Amino acid sequence: MTSKSANEDWLERSQAAVWHPCTQMRHHADAGPAHLPLVPIARGSGAWLYDFDGKRYLDGISSWWTNLFGHANPRINAALREQLETLEHVMLAGFTHRPVVELSERLAALTGGALGHAFYASDGASATEIALKMSFHYWRNTGRPEKAEFLCLAGSYHGETVGALAVTDIAIFKDAYAPLVRSATVIPSPDFRLAEAGETPADVARRAAAALEAHLEQHGERIAALIVEPLVQGAASMAIYDPEYLRLARALCNRFEVHLICDEIAVGCGRTGTFFAHEQAAKDGNPIRPNLLCLSKGISGGYLPLSVVLCSDTIYEAFLDDSVARAFLHSHSYTGNPLACRAALATLDIFEQDDVIAVNRQKAAKIAAAVAPLADHPQVKHLRQRGMIAAFDIETTDPWFSRKFYRAALEREALVRPIGNTIYLMPPYIVSDDEISLLARAITGALEKAL
Repeated sequence: MTSKSANEDWLERSQAAVWHPCTQMRHHADAGPAHLPLVPIARGSGAWLYDFDGKRYLDGISSWWTNLFGHANPRINAALREQLETLEHVMLAGFTHRPVVELSERLAALTGGALGHAFYASDGASATEIALKMSFHYWRNTGRPEKAEFLCLAGSYHGETVGALAVTDIAIFKDAYAPLVRSATVIPSPDFRLAEAGETPADVARRAAAALEAHLEQHGERIAALIVEPLVQGAASMAIYDPEYLRLARALCNRFEVHLICDEIAVGCGRTGTFFAHEQAAKDGNPIRPNLLCLSKGISGGYLPLSVVLCSDTIYEAFLDDSVARAFLHSHSYTGNPLACRAALATLDIFEQDDVIAVNRQKAAKIAAAVAPLADHPQVKHLRQRGMIAAFDIETTDPWFSRKFYRAALEREALVRPIGNTIYLMPPYIVSDDEISLLARAITGALEKAL
């Protein structure tokens, strides 16, 4: 009788006991075109993940867009070891600690002091919930309770909790829970793929902004906030748009007294070529700033659950009162966890010490060169890139294309998991030239096999 390998043992135990997220669990067990491999991971090192039998996978999507500086990064590890010896957790209601203070100060400085107050949670959806609640409560506290509705872009994704689903426009996440959700109004996306004949990406942005203006002219007195993913709408198959939309949206939100919420959960922390994606909407040296900014995923380097909402003085001060009912009443037990904050501080240290934004621009150019030949493939459409995010769409009627591609990429030592028929790369920032080349080869080979 053949004994089970370590991989097989952990696979069986996981399938029996673990309910995996965003997954039809039957697809892990069944064979056939819908099969979704369940990959047991024993350890990580740099840009690589290793299973229990020693097979390796190059993490081309940063483990769901979280990992910035590689797995088991020695500098983040060292910071966490030191923090473990001093303080692992204390409640943030009525207490404070060094990592949360220092992190809040450094994040505020990165906004030029425009967003000087940090409210903490554990994940991106929670950050969305907090930002929506802050905006709603602000207008109530300032005597304008009629401003209680929200706007989001077509194809937007801001999380899967009930409040976040209100501003999410991805049917597969939202439809089943529609009776629970108080939906926002969906307005046109500036996705450049929607260009009409002769239009530039900036033209598409202006057209979408005109639709926003028309809506605000009719309903602005009831709108609390517009929430956007700046420059790249991730779950909308990496929809990329021109910064002109952010400039125009900021001006319109000012004109109609509507909060602008920038969800930088996926696109912040250097992913798009600047630390915050919205910085690319600056014009003639004049930056724009949102009223509320959501961060998560990469802020802790991909180490620990952490999210943060940064807000302006104006919003913060509207909650200062003798009445507890006018305070912002939101919390969870691990708010501002010292270990997660220390991981985030170590992450910011790496940004500063290694001049990461400048280095990323060089790596982005290498990624662009590596994937450029794919533009000649007859079924590849809309090859596009923004910073360290590259993507393209596949024209195919095969309903299982994404599964076939994913399995074929794993066979070629690459973790590249499509969103529908969109293949994208979002590797850790420590990815080497050779690893970029390996990803490009794996994509090319997996594409041929899947098609």
